[in-house]
Amino acid sequence: MSRNHLVRGSLLVAVVIAGLIVYAVTRSHSPAVAAAPAVPPSPYRGSKPPPGVRAPDFALRSYRGQLVRMRALRGKVVLVTFIDTKCTDKCPIIATQVAAGLRLLPASARRQVAALALTVDPRVDSPRRARRFLAQRHATSIDFLLGTIKQLHPIWKAFYVVAAPETGSANIHSADARIFDLRGIWVSTLRPGVDLTPSNVGHDLLTALKRSRGA
Repeated sequence: MSRNHLVRGSLLVAVVIAGLIVYAVTRSHSPAVAAAPAVPPSPYRGSKPPPGVRAPDFALRSYRGQLVRMRALRGKVVLVTFIDTKCTDKCPIIATQVAAGLRLLPASARRQVAALALTVDPRVDSPRRARRFLAQRHATSIDFLLGTIKQLHPIWKAFYVVAAPETGSANIHSADARIFDLRGIWVSTLRPGVDLTPSNVGHDLLTALKRSRGA
């Protein structure tokens, strides 16, 4: 090997070593990059709603005849969903899945849970239609709340719900199941075709009960 090749090789090694030294020194003096804080996993299986949102207060007549006040349900976990008895798309699925989820609860927990379906089309939903809709889906554990468009409109607005009269279709309206804990705080949202299953309904209702008590 010629003298020139040896010189070039020595220079190359020196350059590499110098570069490694500069990198090490720079690295040791550069400020540490803070790791992003880990986000704890949600205890709920449904999607997480905006924090701190409470259920709006309202009073509506049940298809069974009694007046139901949201304020009177404080101290219970409340599942609220939105149903149109003419809907052939998501509403039958919601009623069936929610009712099946309620049947999974122990008797002691079931007494501390209320499941409400708010009409999203008062023009067609009547006590008779509500009774038949629930019975056909073995979902009489859900209380169907009725009223007029005038009564329901501010409630839909408070829940940020799009109703059937606004879309012109029985199959196009807000369709999810929202769970509110003992304090009335919205803690989970379950959607048909996504995460609304009997198992998830039962799990999130029980989780809301336990967490509200600090268990």
